[in-house]
Amino acid sequence: MGEARLIERLEVSLNTPAGQCTSSIEVPTSFVPVAALVQPMRRLGEQALALEERKTLAAGKTISCRMGCAACCRMLVPISAPEALALKEAIGKLPPQRRQALSQQVAETRSRLEQAGLLARLTEIAETDRQLTDEEFDAINRDYYALRVPCPFLDNEVCSIYEDRPAACRELLVTTPPELCQDITANPVHPIPVTVRMSTVLALLWADVTGGPARLIPLPLAPEWADRHAAEGNGTWPGTQLLEKALDKVWQILNDAFHDRAQRPSGQLPPKPA
Repeated sequence: MGEARLIERLEVSLNTPAGQCTSSIEVPTSFVPVAALVQPMRRLGEQALALEERKTLAAGKTISCRMGCAACCRMLVPISAPEALALKEAIGKLPPQRRQALSQQVAETRSRLEQAGLLARLTEIAETDRQLTDEEFDAINRDYYALRVPCPFLDNEVCSIYEDRPAACRELLVTTPPELCQDITANPVHPIPVTVRMSTVLALLWADVTGGPARLIPLPLAPEWADRHAAEGNGTWPGTQLLEKALDKVWQILNDAFHDRAQRPSGQLPPKPA
C-alpha cells in the first residue's frame, strides 16, 4: 500500500454578490499536481452558483435546463489546462471498451472540425504562448457554433462524462424557454449570472505556477493536449500552497464582480459567456 496522504481541511467563506457561502475544502499537504485542485474548486464554484440559482428562483424566474436538453452541447466549450489533465486522468480510469468508444468519438469530431477548416485554428488556441483577446475567441466561437457539431462526450443527448464535465458546462443555466437555445445567435437567451468562473480561476492558477498564459483549451482537443503536455501536468506543488493561490484568484474575481454589478443597471444580465 502507498503512503497515506496527510489532508488539511479548510473552511472557506466567499462573500458573493448573491450572498455568502461557506465550504469545507480538503487538500493534501503533500506535493500534488495542479489537476488535484480541479474537483474542490468546481465544488466551490457550484456552491457559489447555487446562491445565484436561489436568487433567480426567488425573483419568480424558472431555470429551464433539464437532462436531455443538450442544445448548449453544440457550443465551443473552453476548459483550463488543469481540467484537461484531470479529464484525461478520468478517461484513463474507464473500462477499456468505454475508453475506446470515447476515443473514437473524439477522433470523429476532430475529423469533422478539420474538414470544416477549424481544427488548425482550435489547435492554435490550445497551444498559443500568448494571451488571446476576447475578440479572437468570439470569432472562432461563432464559426464553431455554426457547425452545430455535438460534443464528443455527448451520448444520446446525455453527457457521458457528467461527473467530470468541465466547469463551463456546470455554470451555464438559462431562464428562457429551452427551445430558444436551439439558436442562441438568433434568440434572446438569458443565462443566470455566474459570479466566479472556475475555468478562469484554474486557468489563472496554471499561468501562475507554470509562467505561461492563462490557457483555455477547446474541449474536443483536451485529451490530445493533455497527452502532449503530460510532463507539465506531472509537475507538483504543495497542495495548501496551490489552494491559497487559487483562492487568491477567486477573491480577485469577486472584487471585480462587486464593482461590475455596482455599475450595471438593476436587472441587467452580464454579456453571454464566449
